[in-house]
Amino acid sequence: MALAPATAFAGTAEDLAALFIQSCMVYAGHPVALRQWAARTNLPEIPDPAAAAFLVGAPGKVFDASSEVGKFALLSSDDGICAVVTDRAGDREIAQELERALGNAGVRFRLVIERDDKPDPKLHHREYLATRKGSSWRILAATVRDSVPGQAMLTAAPE
Repeated sequence: MALAPATAFAGTAEDLAALFIQSCMVYAGHPVALRQWAARTNLPEIPDPAAAAFLVGAPGKVFDASSEVGKFALLSSDDGICAVVTDRAGDREIAQELERALGNAGVRFRLVIERDDKPDPKLHHREYLATRKGSSWRILAATVRDSVPGQAMLTAAPE
């Protein structure tokens, strides 16, 4: 898969999905390889306390994949969970672009759960099961439901 330079991620749902495919869908479950990829891609590591805020207490590393157009972070948990985060993406667009990107990458997937968060109904969750070439993942798309694009996170964990 061709690697887009970090500056190409422009803060849209399409760019978040592209970053997710290039990082998490290749390296989820392999934190050392993910971190090596981040270094080769020239993504700087985000230091504490900002990294700790992203990881919510889990051990791991966070990389800055931002460009002049948008903010992105790549999260690499020590247990192999991988996530990408942006501060500007629409809920519907995230679902459309994630599913399009997964299909284009040859990933077979199915939506298994879609629901609003009980404590905060503005948060919306979509959970997918996905497979490609003998690998399987659980993918979570967490977005803010609003008329204005908000924060979004795509997470992959190996099955």
